[in-house]
Amino acid sequence: MVSPAVILMLVFLVVPVLLAFTLAFTNARLISPRPAEFIGFENFTTLFTDPLFWASLRNTLYFAVVVVPVQAGLGLVLALLVNAKVRGTNFFRTIYFVPVVTSIVVVSLLWEFMYRPDGLLNKLLAAFTLGHFTPIDWLNNPATAMPAIMFMSIWQAVGFHMIIWLSGLQTIPGELYEAADLDGASGWKLFSFVTWPSLVATRTFILITITIASLSLFAQISVMTQGGPLDSTTTVVFMAVRTGYEQLATGYASAISLVFFVLVLIVAGVQRFLTREKD
Repeated sequence: MVSPAVILMLVFLVVPVLLAFTLAFTNARLISPRPAEFIGFENFTTLFTDPLFWASLRNTLYFAVVVVPVQAGLGLVLALLVNAKVRGTNFFRTIYFVPVVTSIVVVSLLWEFMYRPDGLLNKLLAAFTLGHFTPIDWLNNPATAMPAIMFMSIWQAVGFHMIIWLSGLQTIPGELYEAADLDGASGWKLFSFVTWPSLVATRTFILITITIASLSLFAQISVMTQGGPLDSTTTVVFMAVRTGYEQLATGYASAISLVFFVLVLIVAGVQRFLTREKD
């Protein structure tokens, strides 16, 4: 009964992971008449001396450092708003969640049109400033390309984390709020001493998932900027895919993927340690 699922996991998960670990130590190419040869740590030596890798790593960390707290915080704010017992909350939950169920490729294409010099964003800014705003080519400017992708990514995914926060909020026993009311707690104190401590498991899950998703940034880059301008939006995952499928250097791409795997493992481990429940 479980054999179809097991076979699929072996073919699409276990085997690719094992191949990545193996090919990282070879000079394998995607299309080559010559068989792959074991070259030890040569791929990693080349990688750690490659300026593009360090630029990609900086871009990836920059994206994660900004997106993780902003997206998590905004998702919590939206969850608190839609958790209030007022009319219309179901409508707003649906509106906030619509971007999540829309394909990231479709969303990226739409925002690419909006970010053009003659796009909707520049026209809105010009209208608000009564024509004094100079149009910006957001995705072709190294100073604005990554912030533009950050803004779009936060908008697209915040609804999903709002739902997770909301599920955590609805598991908090009402008796805790009643007891806090009797003690005279309200507003910020109610949030600090009742709501926030009760969301330990939820916030740990959200922070780890957002971090992994941020470090894995690829689709938006591939659709909107292709790593440019001047590699200002190239990320580690995009570099690995481009190396493996455009430059056909499968062994080198596997080394990049292996380093990325270790990076995600370390960051997730540190995050889990810092957000653990303390006795």
